[in-house]
Amino acid sequence: MMNKRIIATAVAVSSLALAGAAQAEVKVGFLGGFTGGIESLTPPIFDGAKLAVTQINEQGGILGGQTLEMPSGDTTCSDASAASNSADRMVNSEEVTAIVGALCTGATIAAANNAAIPGDVVMVSPASTAPAVTELDDNDLVFRTVPSDAFQGEMLAKLLIEKGIDEVAVTFVNNDYGQGLSDAFAETFEAEGGTVVESLAHEDNRSDYRSELGTLSSSGVETLVVLAYADTSGQTVLRQASESGVFTQYVGADGMVGNSLVEAVGADVLEGMIATRPGSPDLPGTDIFIEAAEDADIDPEAVFAAQAYDAAFLLALAIEQNGSAEREGLSEALRDVATAPGETILPGEWEKAVELIGQGEEINYEGASGSHEFDDNGDVPGIVVEMTVEDGEFERVGELEEDEL
Repeated sequence: MMNKRIIATAVAVSSLALAGAAQAEVKVGFLGGFTGGIESLTPPIFDGAKLAVTQINEQGGILGGQTLEMPSGDTTCSDASAASNSADRMVNSEEVTAIVGALCTGATIAAANNAAIPGDVVMVSPASTAPAVTELDDNDLVFRTVPSDAFQGEMLAKLLIEKGIDEVAVTFVNNDYGQGLSDAFAETFEAEGGTVVESLAHEDNRSDYRSELGTLSSSGVETLVVLAYADTSGQTVLRQASESGVFTQYVGADGMVGNSLVEAVGADVLEGMIATRPGSPDLPGTDIFIEAAEDADIDPEAVFAAQAYDAAFLLALAIEQNGSAEREGLSEALRDVATAPGETILPGEWEKAVELIGQGEEINYEGASGSHEFDDNGDVPGIVVEMTVEDGEFERVGELEEDEL
């Protein structure tokens, strides 16, 4: 009888310990294109998000000392089923409180509609730039720390006009990202006096785009704008365009800004390529993030790395503000911690934030990539940066000011 009691007590203690362990972590998932069109861009974006998690755990953890965990899932960028399945696993199996991601717009929309919105899970995308995200019927659950392509397309168009490029051919990947960016670009380019001589959608992940390139080059225009992904169609289009020898100037946007593209197509071919990408304004949090990222061997200039850091840090602040790992009330808490007025919280200032929240004080996160004052649609104002290929790498030229273009 005594042995049975000892065993029963041991089992009970063990069960309580396991229950305590289960309650000692809070999960914020990450959805990214680890394979597919942006597979070379995704790892540093994930690293940016994980940097925030590391800082939080090193400064005492979340919700009274619990550990913040970040399980990840692959969306492949282009496969809506893969995105939905990964999101479903996050929402229903991993039981995450919130999600950083997805990255590609189609993946974000699929994940939101099929898993996050039904599960009442807040998503903050650091990279989904298409205007279609704004139009989601999302119950205030989908946010982003990156500006809409309605702005990036406008700024790219004005940049080309300012450089004296007033005739272009455009090819764009046939999805929400490509179509939205192309529409925004063309509207402004033509309003500013330019001419889109030819515009063609193309399907991703094909091996041959020579037919499309023949049509695009038939007018003799010298500048080709490619709005696609660095690791799939964008790379193939540029390689085959170079082989044809019909274009002398190449232009791209954020999905093309990766040194893997230059390595694959050739530094000599892409020397002088013009591109844009969302950037970070000159705020105190920018330099703080750069230093922390460099200390962690993360490239602070990697496209969307700073936005991913902010998405993760903001979600953690919202969970702390909400007072639990429950999903209910998180979107309101997210708006609270991101919006003035309140005591300023900079990247890495987790302990300060926890203390202020515990005292019932309002806080206002000023991040690595922006202030993130979310509008009614969960969108933020943007900064767009000009990039160019120089000596085999994409280099930052400078921030684009709307009133200067």
